[in-house]
Amino acid sequence: MTEKPPVGVLDRDGLSALVEVLAARGRTVIGPTVRDGAIVLAEIASADDLPFGWGTEIEAGRYRLVPRADGAVFAHTAGPQSWKTFLHPPRERLWSAERAPDGTLSVTDEDSGQPSYAFLGVRPCDLRAIAIQDRVLAGGRYSDRGYRERRTGAFLVAAECTEPGATCFCVSMGGGPAADSGFDLALTEVLDRSGHRFLVRAGSEAGQDVLSGLPHRPADAQTRDAARVAVDEARDRMGRAMPPVDLRTLMGESLEADRWDDVAARCLTCGNCTMVCPTCFCTTTEEVTDLTGDHAERWQRWDSCFDVDFSHLHGGPVRASSRSRYRQWLTHKLSTWYEQFGSSGCVGCGRCVTWCPVGIDITAEARALHDERAGRLPYEQQKETER
Repeated sequence: MTEKPPVGVLDRDGLSALVEVLAARGRTVIGPTVRDGAIVLAEIASADDLPFGWGTEIEAGRYRLVPRADGAVFAHTAGPQSWKTFLHPPRERLWSAERAPDGTLSVTDEDSGQPSYAFLGVRPCDLRAIAIQDRVLAGGRYSDRGYRERRTGAFLVAAECTEPGATCFCVSMGGGPAADSGFDLALTEVLDRSGHRFLVRAGSEAGQDVLSGLPHRPADAQTRDAARVAVDEARDRMGRAMPPVDLRTLMGESLEADRWDDVAARCLTCGNCTMVCPTCFCTTTEEVTDLTGDHAERWQRWDSCFDVDFSHLHGGPVRASSRSRYRQWLTHKLSTWYEQFGSSGCVGCGRCVTWCPVGIDITAEARALHDERAGRLPYEQQKETER
């Protein structure tokens, strides 16, 4: 019989102790905090840095902070960053080279030592995104050494979702607001007449070890039930949903759809969607030298399939039009990702919808492609006709 994982209840002091214990063990604690009008991910020194009493209002192309009277700490939606920022940084030096006075060259791999991260407040959609990036960047024949080292040492504290936003659609992508696996500890925030507390579960031996050092009490039935109800209700309150069709087939049979022209007329090809996406992984490299030419470095930085030079070959870019670049991104994300990595590249976090400057909605585009393939009017036109 499989032993059930340890479950307990933390109060505000217990949450503070969690940050302190992780930091005392030499970990760099990263968590959500309020900065520059958004809830961002950054290093935190204590639980006081967390966004107690702040929530978010989001829509396609819209995001703003709103105060909450209940003092909740994890009642906000995904911000402009994901944990990819730390595991797969936007810019990373790979090696440096020096030329000696006699002309000999020496090349030094970048090996400055990777931080031991503790991520506090990882949403279930982001747990799935990290698992996807594990397959892309840490698995296979050509793994990314820096990613692998940062990921191997990372301690993940999940925060189950009880307040889905208007652009969330994780359930329709096969996920949900519950954290089922991939974490060391999982927290479920509960606020009711019995107080503000967190149901905590250990998901690994490392998580069990940390939990044993925290001030906590055994999980009571009321807290367990309240946590379960909050997560179950969140599952039924998703703001958006993908059409219930085989997206792989839909994308494969929609390569010449007229809808691509419609979205291309709105898309700025700015690449925001790829930058905020927790699974997009494309990079390029660049070499830089000093003025003497005796010192050179190679840097890896994020790239985007929306960049016109991304597909540049001899003679010019393969995908020169915004239509072809948006089609490439959406088709890869929802369809051909399966051929490469065995799953979809989308976890339904909704960041691409929220942070698109013109409010392009990936779920609406998929639905419009489905309608066109089925010979129906696009959803927006159906609504206009009904009026």
